Amino acid sequence: MKREGVILLVEDNPDDEALTLRALKKNNLANEVVVARDGVEALDYLFGAGAYAGRDVSQLPKLVLLDLNLPRLSGLDVLRRIRLEPTTQILPVVVLTSSKEDRDLVDSYRLGANSYVRKPVDFVEFVEAARQLGLYWLVVNEPPPRVGSV
Repeated sequence: MKREGVILLVEDNPDDEALTLRALKKNNLANEVVVARDGVEALDYLFGAGAYAGRDVSQLPKLVLLDLNLPRLSGLDVLRRIRLEPTTQILPVVVLTSSKEDRDLVDSYRLGANSYVRKPVDFVEFVEAARQLGLYWLVVNEPPPRVGSV
């Protein structure tokens, strides 16, 4: 069930990163996962700046898995910037967070998150959550055409 395209995982916790990568691999859900460990690195990847200067920014990820509690720039600020830019405005973004704050949930949707998922603590539950996320966003969901191609 591997799918073409990149998933951008924005996660600063090494344990959660490893868990997410294992869960995606176990479910054969991505050919490539690019990991950004803070909000600035995520935006650099998306917009071809910093360490990603020169990257073909027309090749957007199929999906962004975005943690909220990030160093340098919060996940909500990353989401806000993604939705402000015409080239990334309709990019699918799933907030994948351990936050239990209702405010984070509401703010994520207000800023244009496509989905909000609380990270399960148990690995088996996490693998199942990743499987369901991947099946929906990478297999079932019909993505919009690339900006500028319509």
